Amino acid sequence: MAGYLKMAALAVVAVVVVGCRDQATAIGKIPQFTAAAATNAFKETEEFVALGSRAAGSEGARLAAQYLCDRIEALVGEGARIESFEDDTPYGVRTFHNVIVELAAAHASAPRIVLLSHFDTKRDIPGETAENPFVGANDSGSSTGLLLSLAELFSSSGEGLACHVMFAFLDGEECAIGYSDRDGLHGSRHLAAKLRREGVAIKAVILADMIGDSDLHLEIPRNSTPELRLLALKCAERLELRDKVSLGRGFVLDDHQPFLDVGYAAIDLIDFKFGSAPGLNDYWHTMEDTMDKLSVESFEVTGRLITAMMAELVETGRD
Repeated sequence: MAGYLKMAALAVVAVVVVGCRDQATAIGKIPQFTAAAATNAFKETEEFVALGSRAAGSEGARLAAQYLCDRIEALVGEGARIESFEDDTPYGVRTFHNVIVELAAAHASAPRIVLLSHFDTKRDIPGETAENPFVGANDSGSSTGLLLSLAELFSSSGEGLACHVMFAFLDGEECAIGYSDRDGLHGSRHLAAKLRREGVAIKAVILADMIGDSDLHLEIPRNSTPELRLLALKCAERLELRDKVSLGRGFVLDDHQPFLDVGYAAIDLIDFKFGSAPGLNDYWHTMEDTMDKLSVESFEVTGRLITAMMAELVETGRD
């Protein structure tokens, strides 16, 4: 996960938001995220991080992409695909692998929402060995497990979905040396440019990152679309989760940024204080980023917030 970035200006595209209503029911629905779905998300994370290191450009990342593709197809049926591409890095051209699955709405004219997670891990973590790899349980593992659980939940919706949903598991979020136009955010830059080039209309892009911390507090960065920031707060209030969600004062360079850069409305749901005490971040990018630091309850908080936001986005689209 990227650190804070100071920016002079940011172009965003607004979406109209009028409050946080109940789940959409007119045409299809957005299923509610339950405690059972959160338990599934935790289990999916545990099984995924057991793969070990997934540093971008490595054999581990390729195997992780194949695992995700196979796992998605087991959960939702056929339709998952690996989109491999080459990109320049400080160490030369590397191959990256995004994993994509799209679930269709009950009605063809329904809006499209994109859900994002990165699955790669940071390389060269102090203390990492072949026998004891860095697994990134929270930083990439937790959001990946959450999206797998959401995909299963949505695909089992008997009434059909109220919106088209793209799940994108992104490679190459972590930088090798320092974030630049050729280091880090490779998967998100590739996908955002591709969708814009193809003229794909998107209602909103929602990124989840570092959402499994047992001491969860999602702090939404300033470089998120303002209307989506407000929507997240209103939905958190309705769900009685307001103590778990706040507006951050800083900017975070993360996988939502390339979508903002090409004109899509996007938000980053992130807890960037992952540490041994409140306010600290001393577990981030260390060998302490392990499953014992995560909780099922945190997955439930984020899953409920995302599904509530999606339902509201669908409802406002019908006004």
